[in-house]
Amino acid sequence: LQLVESGGGLVQPGGSLRLTCETKPFTLDNYAIGWFRRTPGKEREGVSCLRSSDGSIYYADSVKGRFTMSKDLAKSTVYLQMNNLKPEDTATYFCAADEGLSSWCFGRDYRGKGLQVTVSS
Repeated sequence: LQLVESGGGLVQPGGSLRLTCETKPFTLDNYAIGWFRRTPGKEREGVSCLRSSDGSIYYADSVKGRFTMSKDLAKSTVYLQMNNLKPEDTATYFCAADEGLSSWCFGRDYRGKGLQVTVSS
């Protein structure tokens, strides 16, 4: 079981990026999948979470209104559209999945390797 992220890179403040998390080979239906980010010296932050309990999506206050998480069931893929990026969004981003019905993403069962997002002029 693998999660593979893509789409990171360098972007100027105010710019946009779309991250992709492809899951192989399982489907999204029975997993809570979240996007997390890590910055040196800070705790891991849960950015967004696609809840498997009801299909709703949680966003951290720091990204609400700027980031949008979506899914493509046919491709077993989730996306994170990041708009109006700020320097403080610079981090290593990774997707993670927890098996079963859950109203929260713990990021414990499966995790991607992560990718770097750098917001800088």
